[in-house]
Amino acid sequence: MEQLQNLEFEKQLKKKTEQVNEIVMRYLPEEEGFPKLLLEAMNYSMRAGGKRIRPLLMQETYRMFGGKSDVVEPFMAAIEMIHTHSLIHDDLPAIDNDEYRRGRKTNHAVYGEAMGVLSGDALLNYAYETALKAFDCIGSKRVPAALKILAHKTGAYGMLGGQSVDVMNEKHCRTQIDRTMLDYIYENKTSALIESAMMVGAVLAGAEEQQVRKVEQAAKLTGLAFQIQDDILDATGTTEELGKPAGSDAKNEKTTYVTLFGTEGAKCEVDAYTRKAMKLMDELPGEHAFLDRLLLWLASRKK
Repeated sequence: MEQLQNLEFEKQLKKKTEQVNEIVMRYLPEEEGFPKLLLEAMNYSMRAGGKRIRPLLMQETYRMFGGKSDVVEPFMAAIEMIHTHSLIHDDLPAIDNDEYRRGRKTNHAVYGEAMGVLSGDALLNYAYETALKAFDCIGSKRVPAALKILAHKTGAYGMLGGQSVDVMNEKHCRTQIDRTMLDYIYENKTSALIESAMMVGAVLAGAEEQQVRKVEQAAKLTGLAFQIQDDILDATGTTEELGKPAGSDAKNEKTTYVTLFGTEGAKCEVDAYTRKAMKLMDELPGEHAFLDRLLLWLASRKK
């Protein structure tokens, strides 16, 4: 029975991911004019595949609270652009210096370091240009509140703030990282964008403030579990399985949950955070069986 349920979930996930990808692709810029190479570099990374998890989380949360219009779609594309921007910059020589992402050459490895910087910057800016298109949709009265969440969770007090502290978590900075600082990195570098995705979906659908706060907490816990699972996979997986260099944390001498607690201890933390997230999801209204399975899958994925 469980195997059949897993197969049904995987079938649903594949179908929904394809639908989300079609939405995201509709918002990519045309590759034309003098900045054609820049636009091509932006689209290269956007078309590199990926799970489209964040826009899918946004869409499913929007539907859970009864959302039915297309106002969520520009935000779905925007959050994937923001996520992709962060990956382009993470891969740069100045940060992780990785040459493979999602099974193919990284942006800077194809277009050069300067264009890698510029295409990441351009995608971040284009994300907000795209999100602003939601004002043209039915139900746009909630767009300002959604934009505020998107901007805050992805800026200096969210994703980018977490990434800045993560840069300190490397051998050349020689900063002592303890659990408190590591949690700050994970809550911002990883969880903040997942929080943004689910909160934007809830707000656009008209969820109550208390419900939005529960969504935020469930997303934060899921993001922590997701990042710790990433630590585990980096330590135990292969480059072929992950589609990116395995063992990069050890190479950069980064502190992770695996280095602090060992692989088994890290797995226990994933389980604890996931159970807390599921408890919060149980307190929310609407149909969210698939969303619950998606959150569980994120914490137990193998690649």
